[in-house]
Amino acid sequence: MSLVNKMNNGHKKNRKLLFACLALLFCSSLSMAGKHVLIYTKNGKGFVHKNIAASVKCLEKICKDNGWTCESTDDASVFTKAKISKFDVLVFSNTNNETFDTEAQKQVFKEYIQNGGGFVGIHSACGSERNWPWFWANLGGKFIRHAPGCQDFDIKVIDKKHPSTSFLGDVWKWKSDEFYYLNHLNPGIHVLIAGDLRTIKDQGKDKYPGEVYGDYFPLAWCQEFDGGRQWYTALGHMDEHYQDENFIQHLTGGIRWAMTKKESKTESK
Repeated sequence: MSLVNKMNNGHKKNRKLLFACLALLFCSSLSMAGKHVLIYTKNGKGFVHKNIAASVKCLEKICKDNGWTCESTDDASVFTKAKISKFDVLVFSNTNNETFDTEAQKQVFKEYIQNGGGFVGIHSACGSERNWPWFWANLGGKFIRHAPGCQDFDIKVIDKKHPSTSFLGDVWKWKSDEFYYLNHLNPGIHVLIAGDLRTIKDQGKDKYPGEVYGDYFPLAWCQEFDGGRQWYTALGHMDEHYQDENFIQHLTGGIRWAMTKKESKTESK
């Protein structure tokens, strides 16, 4: 075979591969179109983040850009079987403290997850329902404290294939955020990014997390727990974070992953 023929055959194979990739991406986008997202922001008595309005605006734009419909509320009465069943994923955006009013609402939420529902937690969602162990396991852990003030810190990207992290380099330079520590970490979580403790100013970090996690502490993860799919990120304290393009992609990939049914094939578990 001549060199010209070899080159032509190579170009044909590349074109076929390109078309196949484009077709796969197109089909994936179509399968995600029309999904319905709940943006939930209820806070009980205690600290309430000022970033909630900015987070909701960001999430509503993410939904619009991806062809998803959404509803946002801080009213726990949405947790009835009839109302909650229409959502493909529940996004707890900076919820905190007690986020349900009744045991019946908690049960509806739990059954939604057990029936294959998707869950996304953002930032202070890890401080929600601190007296409910099942909720900690569903989110992946329970808030214990954060390092003093807001700081710049480095983030190590652990999984470079997950849709919420695949666009990042080895190190994500993050600006002016609370560095969260969680305990009761669910052993089933798959860590996506971890904060570099060597870049954190915190006199208490020798006590917790101490040497348990070495130089890094998990900041975002995904898992499949009790029938559902869960994704959580500890980032997102400041309003301006919800205008950061990398963070927007981070949230988008997390929501997209969580709303994908467990039986579907994904790039990363």
